[in-house]
This record gives sequence, C-alpha cells and structure tokens, in this order.
Amino acid sequence: MAQAYNQWNDERMDQIISVLLRTGVLLASAVVFIGGVLYLIHHQGPRHEYHTFRAEPPDYRTFRGILEGLLSIEGRNWIQFGLVLLVATPMARVAFSVFAFFEERDWLYVFLTLIVLSVLVLSLFRH
Repeated sequence: MAQAYNQWNDERMDQIISVLLRTGVLLASAVVFIGGVLYLIHHQGPRHEYHTFRAEPPDYRTFRGILEGLLSIEGRNWIQFGLVLLVATPMARVAFSVFAFFEERDWLYVFLTLIVLSVLVLSLFRH
C-alpha cells in the first residue's frame, strides 16, 4: 500500500501543482495587501495629478531594487514584490512540471517544458 502511494502519477502531479498555484497566488495577494496598507499609511494626504504620465522610478524596475526597498518598509516596493511573486507562480509551475515529467521519464515533455521555461525566463529578464 505504501508503495502505491509513493508512485508518481498524473493525479499526484495535478494535486501538487494546484497547491503550488494556490499558495503562490495567496502569498502574492498577502504581500500586495500588506504593501497597499503600508502605502496608504505613508501616503494619506497627497493628491496625485494624472494629467502627466510619470514612469516608475528606477528602483521599482529591477529585482534588486525591489528587494532592497522591502527593508525600508515602502509600500510600493511591497506591491511590486507581490506582483513579482504573482508572475513567478506560473513559472514555478512550469519548473515543477519539468521535474515531474523527468520523474515520469517522459523525455519529450521534459524537452518541451524546458523550452517553455526558457522562453518564460528569457522574456522576464529581457529588457
């Protein structure tokens, strides 16, 4: 019975992927919520003028800048980090799929999933 439980199958893979996706979305939502609360606490009074477009500061455009901003308890950095987690969630799903297909010895899907993961990673880091 224990051996049947340890076997790698599609149902077990689907269960793990569903937990991975739910956890990623809930974690990202919690981080964005915390960032929103911090932002509202620190920016209660100023009104923004939306007639002129102002791009995000450079600190919010790099992963390193976002991580450094988390320590300063800046709400916008927490929101950006939550969005990074949200984008990373499906990427983690694809990365897990590579592992799962490898465990199943399904080499065609390992190869195809590695191509998809490569495209996702390259598109994330490409400017």
